[in-house]
Amino acid sequence: MSVEPLTNLSKLCLHTITTRPWSIEEAAAKYSKAGIGGITVWREALEKRDPATIGQMLSDQGLTIVSLCRGGFFSHREPEKRQSAIDENRKIIDEAAALGAPLIVLVCGADPNQMLEESRRQIVDGIGSILPHAEACGIRLAIEPLHPMYADDRSAINTLKQANDACEQLQSEWIGVVVDVYHVWWDPDLRREIKRSGHNNRLFAFHVCDWKTPTTDLLLDRGLMGEGCIPIRTIRGWMEESGFTGYNEVEIFSTIYWEQNQDRFLEKIKKAYLENT
Repeated sequence: MSVEPLTNLSKLCLHTITTRPWSIEEAAAKYSKAGIGGITVWREALEKRDPATIGQMLSDQGLTIVSLCRGGFFSHREPEKRQSAIDENRKIIDEAAALGAPLIVLVCGADPNQMLEESRRQIVDGIGSILPHAEACGIRLAIEPLHPMYADDRSAINTLKQANDACEQLQSEWIGVVVDVYHVWWDPDLRREIKRSGHNNRLFAFHVCDWKTPTTDLLLDRGLMGEGCIPIRTIRGWMEESGFTGYNEVEIFSTIYWEQNQDRFLEKIKKAYLENT
């Protein structure tokens, strides 16, 4: 399929983790000045800050708050740890509501001391426990499948099919999925599962970066769009043909880029976004 290049930054959203050296106040001012439309806030950026005050500041800068990242980590062998995760996620929902974020990204967790099937069951149960509070607060929840390399302790949800299956078990319009190209680009069923998500109105978020070859670190060496092997524009086309109209969110974990001048990095992001997303 032929996918037209992007011509402006109106649907560009940056995650605060992408420009990690900047405080959220600095990031907001820089993003706004650069003409970027959206921001996804990582919880670490809110440390020792009032979420409502930050939310007003972001609005004053003309930024749309796309989501709060991240909740989840529901899987534990010990019942008390599972309950603690549920309690923490209820607090995260309150934080999102105060911030003005309409969506929480869920990295769902896993426990290497139990079978993946058990971790997945606990994930569904955990999300089910917080869904009523999320709905009452008007906050949507989005399951983000993570690459199988993270199946040991970070997420037992590793394919978009598993995320879709979990959503269908939960049967709520407040639960959907995140398609992060870094985690799912390799999946031979990706286009079909994106269509499934769109058909069920569950395409809540789209994250982009690139997979560098060779990579020096499986977490902290993500690339700018166009630096690696992910067919980002093709996947964006699948998202759009399935009804997605939201932001294209740039989420880059990179010690290489964090060590660079962040103003120049921001210009590189804008260029890569228009040329390769």
